[in-house]
Amino acid sequence: MTGDKSDGGEVPLLYSEGNIAARVALEREVRGWSTIELADRVSKAGVKMNQTAVWRIENGTPRRRINVDEALAFARVFELPLEELMSPPLEGLDLDSRRLVQEAVEAYYETRDAEDRLHHAVVGIAEYIQTHPDSSRAIHEQCLRLMGDERDARTLTQHIEGGGYHR
Repeated sequence: MTGDKSDGGEVPLLYSEGNIAARVALEREVRGWSTIELADRVSKAGVKMNQTAVWRIENGTPRRRINVDEALAFARVFELPLEELMSPPLEGLDLDSRRLVQEAVEAYYETRDAEDRLHHAVVGIAEYIQTHPDSSRAIHEQCLRLMGDERDARTLTQHIEGGGYHR
């Protein structure tokens, strides 16, 4: 699929079905998924697909077309906005570096979610201490029992006394 012509040549569209096919292959490889695993994930996302369809999208001649429902399912399983899935892959990163970036992004979101849970729990304990001021020492001792490390328990207790977890 091409767009405007310039200097007699055809300019590829910024967003195209061909880009989706290239991104499907790249994103699958970055995650270390087989074509079978990707087909299973797309099917679980609500669009029936088999391994052959994934292979034909990535490698077929002619390449298998991608319908809108399939594009949306790919975006869902790769956790990418559809616009990102339709855009050309970025140049300059090999597969290993893309995997490392993917791992870092996943770890970032896991950490952020864990910090949000920690903050919520610390705020709840701080509110409990406000209504039960005599419980402060027992809470510290319970933290120590569960954590097994005095320094970590003291750090958590300081967050509780401060009213929340803030990095």
